Amino acid sequence: MPFYMDRHDLDQTSAADVAANHLSDLDVQDDYGVRFLAYWFDYQRQAAFCLVDAPSSDLAQQVHQTAHGSTANEIIPVDVGEVERFLGRIEDPTQAGQDAASAFRIVFFSDIEGSTAMTQDLGDDAALRLLGVHDGIVRAALDEHDGREVKHTGDGIMAAFASVTDALSCSIAAQRGLAAHNVVRPAQRVAVRIGLSAGEPVARGDDLFGATVQLASRLCDHADAGSIVVSGVVQDLAIGKGYAFTTAETVSLKGFPEPVRISHVVWED
Repeated sequence: MPFYMDRHDLDQTSAADVAANHLSDLDVQDDYGVRFLAYWFDYQRQAAFCLVDAPSSDLAQQVHQTAHGSTANEIIPVDVGEVERFLGRIEDPTQAGQDAASAFRIVFFSDIEGSTAMTQDLGDDAALRLLGVHDGIVRAALDEHDGREVKHTGDGIMAAFASVTDALSCSIAAQRGLAAHNVVRPAQRVAVRIGLSAGEPVARGDDLFGATVQLASRLCDHADAGSIVVSGVVQDLAIGKGYAFTTAETVSLKGFPEPVRISHVVWED
């Protein structure tokens, strides 16, 4: 079968949204005799790209339409050999997915507030230096508290923990480290929000997918700069462990049909 590369022009879309759409494509692709081999997401450009093995471009588009409704803005035939030579080995996700496993995890998202405006105001070089400040502080906290970085999202980090204690301690350490940086270098202030959820995401290779991941991303989007927002499950798991939370509330989040119980971690001394 021929191979195609498609492009999706997006708007205010997160890495978790794109990952969820890709997983939906995999769920229905067999009905159309199509194989989605890989996808890429450029957060800054808000563009996603898919490499697909399909009888025709129309069938590839039908998979997108059926799975999630986000069809490609453009799709072109490509030589998969040239793609592999440029990108390296491409693994068929239908084969990788056969070993997909679920395990209970705390999923963490960080996000630099106003990163697009920051780049426009400061320029690429200065914005990249501030992104480096975020990356260094968050990664140091992950190392200290047994967190596993899943991927960099462009203006933040997605990570996973086996322990709610480690996840909360890491989040607090990251916010305290960033606050200390902002006091010492107010002209280079980095404002970061963090979201945590708990559940059993689906693991495919080194990546995580599913509602738990989507919820953590949405909680991060909902948070204010300098805050840590957690799902009700995370707060429940932390009972008796010495962490302080604001009074729980219910909020409506994009993609979740029912209101979600959330609270904020009280982390400032």
